[in-house]
Amino acid sequence: MKDFATCDLCDLHKADADGAFRVLPPVFRSFGGQARFAGPVSTVKCFEDNTLVKEAVDSPGQGRVLVVDGGGSLRRALVGGNLGAAAARNGWAGIVVDGAVRDVDELAACGVGIRALASMPLPTQKRNEGQRDVAVQIQGVWIRPGDWLYADADGIVVMAQPA
Repeated sequence: MKDFATCDLCDLHKADADGAFRVLPPVFRSFGGQARFAGPVSTVKCFEDNTLVKEAVDSPGQGRVLVVDGGGSLRRALVGGNLGAAAARNGWAGIVVDGAVRDVDELAACGVGIRALASMPLPTQKRNEGQRDVAVQIQGVWIRPGDWLYADADGIVVMAQPA
């Protein structure tokens, strides 16, 4: 999964008009130990409650990418060092958070790709709310479970089928 470049994928699909190829806006920062990652998507939709994020990264990742729709909130961190380490340990390729993360130094030491909008030291509240494996809209872009996500230094693209 390491032999890709998002620029090359964009060149190949620049004329696509069916919506199967999507590019996320350039608002995500890299926090994880892997700058490049790719895999099939699993999703969590939650708001300032990372109960389902923890449940997901504690399960076998099987090379998947967890896309977390946190509603773009920067008030609470949805992923921290413990969850980053669990994701790496359990075989997740990466995590993309439409929201904030914390424990930046710990995340950088994790063997998993992590993208988020910003860092925020305040943890979430635990209300056991949210949904798993549903279609989510991240920064105006629809992402569905089973889509393929590719992330590198140039950006993040999502495709309906693997490249």
